[in-house]
Amino acid sequence: MVRILRLDQMTSAELSSLKRRAELDIEKALTVAKEAIDKIRQQSDGGVLEYVRKFDFPEAQLDNLKVRDREFAAAREAIDPEIKSAISQAFANIREVHQGQMPEEMRLAEVDTGVFAGEKVTPVASAGLYVPRGKGAFPSVMLMLTVPAMVAGVQKVIVCTPPDKRGNVEPASLVAAEMAGVKDIYKLGGIQAIAAMALGTETIPKVDKITGPCNIYGSAAKRLLYGTVDVGLPAGPSESIILTDEHTDPQLAALDLLIEAEHGPDSAALLVTHSEAVARKAAEYVPNYLKKLPDWRREFCEASLSSYGGILLTSSLAESIAFVNDYAPEHLEVLVKDPFSIIGQIKNAGEILLGRYTPIPTANYCLGVNAILPTGGFARSYSAVSVWDFLKRSGIGYLTKEGFDRLQHTTQTLADYEGFPAHAMAIRERENLLKKGPIRIKSLPER
Repeated sequence: MVRILRLDQMTSAELSSLKRRAELDIEKALTVAKEAIDKIRQQSDGGVLEYVRKFDFPEAQLDNLKVRDREFAAAREAIDPEIKSAISQAFANIREVHQGQMPEEMRLAEVDTGVFAGEKVTPVASAGLYVPRGKGAFPSVMLMLTVPAMVAGVQKVIVCTPPDKRGNVEPASLVAAEMAGVKDIYKLGGIQAIAAMALGTETIPKVDKITGPCNIYGSAAKRLLYGTVDVGLPAGPSESIILTDEHTDPQLAALDLLIEAEHGPDSAALLVTHSEAVARKAAEYVPNYLKKLPDWRREFCEASLSSYGGILLTSSLAESIAFVNDYAPEHLEVLVKDPFSIIGQIKNAGEILLGRYTPIPTANYCLGVNAILPTGGFARSYSAVSVWDFLKRSGIGYLTKEGFDRLQHTTQTLADYEGFPAHAMAIRERENLLKKGPIRIKSLPER
């Protein structure tokens, strides 16, 4: 039976451990990541190849790290038409949502007489996307990363993803990437993938931005490379909260508790409720659902629910919501009677899925909202992947003569107050220079 934890009986250490989750135990992976990054920094392709052969596929060579055109063609032939149809529908929904996020390319407004201010939006020049594999296949992750990059207009997009031991990339993921117009895909994973994209090698280009979910070692590499490259949102081991009240069907709650738990033993899956009846009934249903899973997924769920997950019993719905906001989960399912009545109280969650007909898997695959979400409590300050991960804003200003005159005194006053005489001089002297008109420079004689 899944464990039931009572919030009011937990010690501060127990509560801290529950909220810590696996991603925050990252220190043990930092040493391994630093060694690999240093080798790749020093040896470039040679360092990458050493780690790819060790962890990805033994027959790796520099000329077979990149997916070839014939491999894309083989992938198209290999996947079942039903799978391709599902990818197409997911692609369409994800593209529609992300196209709706696109801002005006330039906005310039008159904020005072003769004073124009705004911003210009430009895509980043290059982006590196990390698509994990593990024991599963993730064409959905490929779509969630490549589609917003495509919609944003990034000119150079590369993907790193682990192959199987024979050097083959999962075919549905290749079809998904091709659908989004991405063909530069490299066969490597983990630390070596993040380091190669951040540092650049002779074979793998350096990028301006990296994003995508990683295991604890990839997350460690991102942390060490912060400052070398923009490493995107913290997206580590999966986590979810199923928020329920006394009206929730406990079978449904038990079913959905296992969704993120099956990702791996370092996943965090919590059912949070103030209803003891729902908690106990859900706990009784969990073993029946576990029996229906293959052994290795069942073992993942059992490990997750006994370490970073379980059922948390609170004293009220308000206390449950407060815990959710404190925990800041990656995925939040709201299975209370009237989910719209409490959505305004939920402040911290990577995604908020409302009602019994909106389970996490549908959002993961084809609802259209992005499923690459901040983990480890970072939903307090980070957002889901979107077109904004691939766009940057430049402030734009323009002053007419009248606008300059209106701001001249204020600019000088603040520059003098802050102790920047060159700032003030640029304003003070400018007025006289502009009155005189431009200085005409005589052409110098040719030598």
